[in-house]
Amino acid sequence: MIRGLSLILAAVLSLQPALADGLTPKAKRELAAKNGGVYNDPEYDPATTSRMFRVSSGPSSLPPGQVASRIKDIAQLQSSRDNQLVGYGLVIGLAGSGDSLRNSPFTEQSIRAMLENLGIATEGGSARAKNVAAVIVTANMPPYVQSGARIDIDVSSMGDATSLSGGTLIMTPLKAADGEIYAVGQGSVIVSGFTAKGQAEQLTQGVPTAGRVPNGAIVERAVQAEFDDQATLTLQLRNPDFSTAIRIADAINDYTSQRFGMRVAAERDSRTVQIRRPKGVSAARFYAEIENLVVESDTPARVVIDERTGTIVIGNDVKISRVAISHGTLTVRITEAPRVVQPEPFSKGETAVEPFTAIDASRPDARVAVLDGPDLQTLVSGLNRLGVKPDGIIAILQGIKSAGALQADLVLQ
Repeated sequence: MIRGLSLILAAVLSLQPALADGLTPKAKRELAAKNGGVYNDPEYDPATTSRMFRVSSGPSSLPPGQVASRIKDIAQLQSSRDNQLVGYGLVIGLAGSGDSLRNSPFTEQSIRAMLENLGIATEGGSARAKNVAAVIVTANMPPYVQSGARIDIDVSSMGDATSLSGGTLIMTPLKAADGEIYAVGQGSVIVSGFTAKGQAEQLTQGVPTAGRVPNGAIVERAVQAEFDDQATLTLQLRNPDFSTAIRIADAINDYTSQRFGMRVAAERDSRTVQIRRPKGVSAARFYAEIENLVVESDTPARVVIDERTGTIVIGNDVKISRVAISHGTLTVRITEAPRVVQPEPFSKGETAVEPFTAIDASRPDARVAVLDGPDLQTLVSGLNRLGVKPDGIIAILQGIKSAGALQADLVLQ
């Protein structure tokens, strides 16, 4: 009796991590086979599920969108996500442009650890090498990659190395957020920037302390993902918009009504559209059929301004109410012209210097223009008539927004 209770308690404890982390579809099938082919999900509530997944009975009456795009270009599957990897390694073979070991002690420690792993004793010696640099290696592992696939990696200097050009990254484990190693990187580093230095001048173009190793990492462990077992697919819009989400759901329902005789898509919010996979078709084949459907995407009116570079991006639906604008640069010129003053003859006076200042204030190219932008072309033409530079246009747009005449969202970067 006691032995039987112990076995049951051990089985329950062994199942606790799986229940806490969630069962994979494969684990659910194995558990269902043990229970006679039936798996009861304690978190499944049919009423809640049907309430969250409501498919509209017919298409919505929305105005036409801006641009006709494929679903694959404006949305992506929630399960199709990348996984970020990071690692610490060494780049060797640099032409005297590596880390100075006095300022980067971690580089010397890494060199000693690497040599000891290779069976070379380094006790009692001090390294003076200038051809080694400590680097941080980053990579994005795409979804559904299997063991043995190759991915690109980025290499960035961590110490005071001046350039990674000509270096070779030695074997570097790449870990994910869970601490497990998923890939190993190694290869020649390609650097686009360079530095030329003389005794009195130095020229640097690009970033010579960061590079890339194409196909430099080999995937050692695949992320567990069973796409074909998903009964519900979740689409996430790259640019959230309620109108676009509804148009995607309508386009999918129109297609599946003719193809499978049922409506399967339902919009949840401005970013998410849920799709129930019909029976008798694989998830990959079903998504391949619907991802090429063309929908009319829509975006809110927006003006994006980057004050650092003077870049201005105006959306197609941006409109401006009728306003009058005066713009001109105030120029103040101060001229110091001291004058020499001579005394009257026979007055026993002395020659003196009298200060004289001339101040001139002017506003060149000052114009008053009336802007009324019912469309993008009229708005741009009106701004060009003012003859102002990008920094002036930025100030004008900010003033129009403050006046409440800009019918768009102003985004400052």
